[in-house]
Amino acid sequence: MLRSSVSALAGAGLALAMTAGLAQAAEYEIDPAHSFVEFKIPHLGFSIMDGRFNDVSGTFTYAPEEGEGAQAITVVIPTESVDTNHAERDKHLRSEDFLNVEEYPEARFVSTGFTGDETGGVMTGDLTLHGVTKPIEIQVEKVGEGEDPWGGYRAGFIGTTTLDRNDFGISYDLGPAAETVDMTLMIEGVRQ
Repeated sequence: MLRSSVSALAGAGLALAMTAGLAQAAEYEIDPAHSFVEFKIPHLGFSIMDGRFNDVSGTFTYAPEEGEGAQAITVVIPTESVDTNHAERDKHLRSEDFLNVEEYPEARFVSTGFTGDETGGVMTGDLTLHGVTKPIEIQVEKVGEGEDPWGGYRAGFIGTTTLDRNDFGISYDLGPAAETVDMTLMIEGVRQ
């Protein structure tokens, strides 16, 4: 009798532990008010131009207790939201010379893998930009996670990568120093 009670208790404990692990694996919705994508690119070799995309949306899964394969993200960026704090330059960036926002209204990143741990690592995935899809790697670092003042639960990450504009068919001549663009993604999500 004692043995069967211990076995039942152990079985219940194992089931509870498994359920708790599954409860921690959650989907997050990207908070567009606290997420952004910034870029830096040399301007003709004379200075560095900063800009950002003001609209970001998507979802991610963050489940460090389930191993490397459990982290996943989809990020959608309306290209028309490009903002360099200069209206005429932004108009040019939206034109066919650069982003061609009428034909390609959004950029999209969809992860395909993650190597690392709960503090960060390398996210691989496919970036679609200017009608071209290419695999890229993003260095990811966890900023933090926890309860917010409104009763929700949030997690935030920062990612960095460097893109070659020519890989995505954006080849408008800005001089040899401006072939690559440094990107920073600050993603904060609310657990659903």
